[in-house]
Amino acid sequence: MKKSVQIILEVVLGIAIVVLATLIVKSINKPVAFNKQKAYRESIAVQRLKDIRTLQVAYKTVNGKFTSTVDSLINFYNTGNMSVVLQIGSQDDSVAVAHTQAIKRKNRKITPTQLYDLYQKGDKNLVFAIESKVPVRDTIFSDRPELVLDSLKYIPFSGGEPVQMEAIVKTVSGVPVPLFEARMPYKLLLKGLDNQLRINLDADQRAKNRYEGLQVGSVTAPNNNAGNWE
Repeated sequence: MKKSVQIILEVVLGIAIVVLATLIVKSINKPVAFNKQKAYRESIAVQRLKDIRTLQVAYKTVNGKFTSTVDSLINFYNTGNMSVVLQIGSQDDSVAVAHTQAIKRKNRKITPTQLYDLYQKGDKNLVFAIESKVPVRDTIFSDRPELVLDSLKYIPFSGGEPVQMEAIVKTVSGVPVPLFEARMPYKLLLKGLDNQLRINLDADQRAKNRYEGLQVGSVTAPNNNAGNWE
């Protein structure tokens, strides 16, 4: 009887050890898996926020301010135009500068377009700049044929939640300054991952006085449109 009890105790103890070991391994692997998935999702989100920033900067160049919606950025990309300045010759070339000035003195109404015509006809000894309009889509992301522009509207892995974005004009030292901010909170970006680890991450970010997620730009103060991952 005593031997059978001993065997039962050994079996129970063995099972308990296996269960405990399994729980320990899981507790170790859980944050490792969380951080691995977090890094992967952040890499995709960061690229998306960088693309939004690229479009915002171009939009401001043309319109003098930022926009508060990604739809406006997409429409700007699809239908908008940008000014491109083509510089012909160099101001350091004194001979070319003198030759160009002589032409302008003879014809004070000559335009950069007419100077460009002269250049095309063979007069390469000229210095001038000519501005032209080109479609935005021909200047931005032209090397990214795989980019799906509509995806910029959404926080990845969130189930279709929109990117949170604001745009304002704030007076800084008496000067109106256009500002924008685009955000992806961890609560949405890390949706479906271990919720307690995500809550701990948010608490850690708050303790460090940091935004609980990824953000580019700021409507609080000018920051040169920096991302909080940079």
